[in-house]
Amino acid sequence: MVNHIFTDTGSSSFTEFVRSHSPDLLPGRNEALATPVGDQIPHATTIVAAKCAGGVVIAGDRRATSGNIISQRDIEKVFRTDDYSAMGIAGTASTGIELARLYRVELEHYEKREGRTLSVTGKANRLATMIRGNLPMAMQGLVVVPIFAAYDPDIDGGRIFGYDVGGGPYEQHNHHTIGSGSIFARGALKKLYREGASPEDTVLTLVHALYDAADDDSATGGPDVIRKIWPVVAVITADGFHRLSDDEVADHVRIVVDSRTNSPDGPTAPLR
Repeated sequence: MVNHIFTDTGSSSFTEFVRSHSPDLLPGRNEALATPVGDQIPHATTIVAAKCAGGVVIAGDRRATSGNIISQRDIEKVFRTDDYSAMGIAGTASTGIELARLYRVELEHYEKREGRTLSVTGKANRLATMIRGNLPMAMQGLVVVPIFAAYDPDIDGGRIFGYDVGGGPYEQHNHHTIGSGSIFARGALKKLYREGASPEDTVLTLVHALYDAADDDSATGGPDVIRKIWPVVAVITADGFHRLSDDEVADHVRIVVDSRTNSPDGPTAPLR
């Protein structure tokens, strides 16, 4: 006999469905921690995103830290959420990865039930609701602050959204950074970003920004030439989500590293 609870959930939200039947499976629904443990759990930083001609580029370094210890050198922080969007995470790594996976299922569930995809604004708002659900855990130190990037067919271009621990969202105009190295990456982007640049040039700009972040922030990992650990970089355009291969990213990293050999502080922006 068919259980109609699972054939007609009454909502297009997968999160609401799980909350109704198995709320213990959702992140942030467990009992409050006795003491904050934020510093003991691996944290992920830094994520950068910038609009480019016809889309958006998002990139993240690969280091996770627990206090002053490097807990992982090759963590994944940038995730495909559907064919035309992605999110990057900063903060508590385990909670952020779980949130990214649940959000991807959330978008798939909506599309299957409604027969259409959410608008980019709808996707950004749905993610905001999920972040807000993690607020009790955030107050215990398990903070997750993502960045959402997507291609919007209505404007034939990219859009970027930032969040706070309460959800947000806040749309960013040209570029955005999150994580402990964000202040240094933001400075690099203000200097190097060019509106309407090609995806390839924008990728190079983001790699420069991550390099500057790693240069001044110990929690951000720079490109590891010895271990061949490169940043995760993805381009989202009308052709869909495309994660650059390690070889493609390595080519951009070599350009950055070679240029830093003669100019350790990186390229300068012209005053005129």
